[in-house]
Amino acid sequence: MNNQSLVVTGRNVLLPGSDQPQPATITVNIDTGKITDIQTVYAERSPGGDATFIDAGEKFVLPGLVDAHVHLNEPGRTDWEGFWTGTRAAVAGGITTVVDMPLNSIPPTTTLQNLEIKRQTAQGQCWADVGFWGGVIPGNQADLKLLVAAGVKGFKCFLIESGVEEFPCVSEHDLHAHMQELQDQSTVLLFHAELEGDSCSVKTHEEHDPTAYQTFLSSRPQELEANAISLITVLQEKYSSLRCHIVHLSASSALPIIRAARSRRLNLTVETCFHYLCLSADDIPDGRPEFKCCPPIRSESNRDALWEALIDGTIDCVVSDHSPCVAELKKFEEGNIMTAWGGINSLGFGLSLLWTEGQKRGISLRQIIRWTSEETAKHAGLSSSKGQLSVGYDGDLIIWDPAAEFKVSKELFHFKNKFSAYEGMVLNGVVQQTILRGRVAYDRAQNGFDGLTPIGKLL
Repeated sequence: MNNQSLVVTGRNVLLPGSDQPQPATITVNIDTGKITDIQTVYAERSPGGDATFIDAGEKFVLPGLVDAHVHLNEPGRTDWEGFWTGTRAAVAGGITTVVDMPLNSIPPTTTLQNLEIKRQTAQGQCWADVGFWGGVIPGNQADLKLLVAAGVKGFKCFLIESGVEEFPCVSEHDLHAHMQELQDQSTVLLFHAELEGDSCSVKTHEEHDPTAYQTFLSSRPQELEANAISLITVLQEKYSSLRCHIVHLSASSALPIIRAARSRRLNLTVETCFHYLCLSADDIPDGRPEFKCCPPIRSESNRDALWEALIDGTIDCVVSDHSPCVAELKKFEEGNIMTAWGGINSLGFGLSLLWTEGQKRGISLRQIIRWTSEETAKHAGLSSSKGQLSVGYDGDLIIWDPAAEFKVSKELFHFKNKFSAYEGMVLNGVVQQTILRGRVAYDRAQNGFDGLTPIGKLL
């Protein structure tokens, strides 16, 4: 057997247990894709032999990111996004693993048969490693254990209409059957946590300007999230062994409910998204549907509270929720935010976004990697192989220039539909190379993908 290795050395390598990058040399066995050795020294030259040698010099060497909330939409809506384009966008931004959401593909990942259709479609198309979330919809509780056995990382459900007919929301009554089925499994139940109640609902605001961002923001009040999270914590008292997870938290008013649940030792984890941490409703122009997502981007003070919750550990991790669509569904010409598809195109920009915004807030690179690699890997059940540079882990790493500056433009969009709320922003931090299990998956010096082929695995 060929035991050829990749050796990566640098003066700024971010290793587990260290708050600061340090000199290190990492060896990856290309056959197994695993890290076999880490020396805390900078190697001036190639050790010789069969090893491929990469000298990162002063650039930073980081673990590959794990984006645990991505909509790849294939099959069925491949014109929105697909495995080929979505995973290219991922590795271009240093993401070596994505976990695909069970909607908006047709069919959705709600049965074993549907999972197999999706996996067959993905074969040979993936530039990053790809895992899959399953879906919880009314009546599919008998499918759940089969999906767990087939390797899905957990299950997503909606407490409010999802926007696609193939993935209806569940009621509190529905959830008892699903949670009963899942509580003895090694899995997690993810909630799109918005819930209409007696005192608040999604309002159409037909009498208000549909191009005004404030009209949309008023239609999805924070109480929707607080209602949902309150219900989830009540359900957790009955199904205490099943971890529940709040996806894309946007409402700071829900943070006291989450903190109270943690104080009662409920098994609850929480994510937020790059757009809630890096954008503010106060700065969104009217008539710009590319900023629409559900739940919405909220005020500057709300954003500050989310950052505080992330820093103190109330929020566990940060993901993209890359939720693309074709341009026509964004209603750009009429600027109608109320009828536009909700979703932010951002896949591949998360590290630069958090680094740029985080520098204003005294955030360290260690914190960012914990939120986007270590905790996301843990959340998706991948923490024994992904998310850190350690012996025995997958050789997934990024060579990254933290000082390099770039302007977000269409030329940098590797995802399929080339529009984004971030277009025109100036960000810091550029990925030079992405290495997946010891092999180069992206190389900026070679136009990104010249001479490369997709080597991603289905997890």
